[in-house]
Amino acid sequence: MLRLRPEQPNAPKVNQTFLQPFWSYTTHTYTTFGVNTESTYNWQTKEWSVPVNAMVTQLLKLGGQPLTIQVGPRYWADSPEDCARGWGFRAAITFLFPR
Repeated sequence: MLRLRPEQPNAPKVNQTFLQPFWSYTTHTYTTFGVNTESTYNWQTKEWSVPVNAMVTQLLKLGGQPLTIQVGPRYWADSPEDCARGWGFRAAITFLFPR
């Protein structure tokens, strides 16, 4: 049993499993195509949250600064009734600081 804050004996119990399998393919032009899921199973409520993400990521330089730009759709294959459902979109920019 994991407690959010040990000094608070009445804190809610957290009992979950997180799985993140993925597949990705990178081309010679540093474009990456990928699919993953960030699935969580809540053992207390016996419910899954299963978003499936498809993404395209491009490595590039802007003004000498390396970065990646990522975009793609997200589909919730399963989730509790009071959580996200259906289709969504995901976008990210990551600045890279190589040595």
